[in-house]
Amino acid sequence: MKKFLILTAGFGEGHNAAARGVRDGLLQIAPDACVEVRDLFAETFGALNDFTCRGYLEVINRAPQIWSLLYAAIDRQSEFRRAFRFLAPVRHRLAQIIARDQPGVIVAVYPAYAHLLDEILGSAAGATPKRIVCITDSISINAIWFRCSADFFLVANEQSAAALERAGIARETVHVAGFPVSPAFAALVPSRSAKPPPRILYMINAGKSSAPALVRRLTGITDVELTVTVGRDEKLQRAIESVRASSAKRFEIIGWTNELPQLLGRHHLLIAKAGGATVQEAIAARCPIIVNQIVPGQEEGNARLITETNCGRVALSQEDVIRAVEDAIRDGGKLLREWSANIAAISRPAAALEIAEFVVSL
Repeated sequence: MKKFLILTAGFGEGHNAAARGVRDGLLQIAPDACVEVRDLFAETFGALNDFTCRGYLEVINRAPQIWSLLYAAIDRQSEFRRAFRFLAPVRHRLAQIIARDQPGVIVAVYPAYAHLLDEILGSAAGATPKRIVCITDSISINAIWFRCSADFFLVANEQSAAALERAGIARETVHVAGFPVSPAFAALVPSRSAKPPPRILYMINAGKSSAPALVRRLTGITDVELTVTVGRDEKLQRAIESVRASSAKRFEIIGWTNELPQLLGRHHLLIAKAGGATVQEAIAARCPIIVNQIVPGQEEGNARLITETNCGRVALSQEDVIRAVEDAIRDGGKLLREWSANIAAISRPAAALEIAEFVVSL
């Protein structure tokens, strides 16, 4: 039986989204295989890991400049073994799992694991199990992702492959595969109406305290239909419901949902932060995006991908968001149609299945 081990961590939803995509793709391509997804940080450190994940989110949302300095410091490191000494319990657990289960391929969607594997297994060259690093960011890729040993580095696009080449990574070890969004995107038939008004989806990031004010301003745009997602944040939901109650314009409010592909497929334009998974899911659904928040460092490349491919716009102030929406729908939606055509050209909704075929071939 083929055995695959996927290693993830809860520091940002992009890693878990990629892990689920790879897992679901493998289960479709090789239904008889043993596919296991493990978050060894959560398993090893328990409540401490939960506290650290919450702290990480607090820093990137409320003190992004502090995170920017830390991100840059990490990127300057030439080796990470010394910095990861405190991860000895994770390394020990991982070594036990490998010895017991003997996976044929290990896919790391969180960068620390690749360095732990180097300590456990040595160089990847000619060794088993095969090691794959699935990079969840685009273009601005931190050195922690690639200053390690791996059989292959999976990247979402050619721009990211070029970034790795400039960093000295051999091109034959870089595989451009798209981002492993859910295989549900491969089966998605967008249901956007060709008739006006265009539908705008605003996905609020949990740390965006100014979101209710932006929603209020969006309701002032008369020629669009608006949907707002609030996730599991009950306080935020009450605030958005208050905006709706005092607004002359009705709009839909959605809590947590597992039907994101269908939701993106119904809308013509997304407003969201430049998270790795969010941007790639919008591309998979061929839904142009207005980026209204960028975490310094790791998300800058995701935003660049949108602007360099002309699939949307970066608009970091409320005024810029409103202007971007109005520009998109002006002249019968001419700019929005241009963005839509461009994003369709780079969309790879079946990336998880393509990645699964590649992984199984190893």
